Amino acid sequence: MFLRVLNRKRASWLAHGALAAGLVMAVAVSGWLGPFSASCASLRQDTLRLHVQANSNSEADQALKLLVRDAVLETARTLFADLPDQRTALETAQAHLADFQQAAEQVVREQGSDQAVRVYVTNMYFPTTAYEAFTLPAGRYDALRVELGEHAGRNWFCVLYPALCLSAAQPAEYPQQNQQEILENSQGYEVRFAALEAVERLEEWVHGN
Repeated sequence: MFLRVLNRKRASWLAHGALAAGLVMAVAVSGWLGPFSASCASLRQDTLRLHVQANSNSEADQALKLLVRDAVLETARTLFADLPDQRTALETAQAHLADFQQAAEQVVREQGSDQAVRVYVTNMYFPTTAYEAFTLPAGRYDALRVELGEHAGRNWFCVLYPALCLSAAQPAEYPQQNQQEILENSQGYEVRFAALEAVERLEEWVHGN
């Protein structure tokens, strides 16, 4: 009995020690990241992402996910064109949830599936995400989320504001130069993206415990 209590206390000390060490590391890394971290935080606040998660990783479910993605993007194309700021984009997404729901459900039913479809706006954690032309830093973003069925499969995500996912005559840009610079110089920030993600993951773990 005494040994079990001692082992539990030792495990608790080790866990708290690891947490303390992690927090010290996070503070140190945050200080090193400096302005880059602040710019990434600003970028996240000025972004509205799209997140579509498939029912499972089966070939059929993954194919259905991409068809739903296309329908949602087509619905968003006119709604998100030339919006002035992220707040307006977020309000637009919330105001048109029924339109996105209908578009997604129509595709699912046309494909002969009875999967449930849930569409909603949320604030959620994303890992560092590398696209063909740019990278977005890890952290929490507002997002239009589409869940198919058990939503246990691989997901697909991109950006509705600025309209980086939507084809347009003029390329979409962030409102601030330091935000846009992160996109345009993504390859040069790989080490800082990794360090920032370590800090963000630690903060997610702390807040979840």
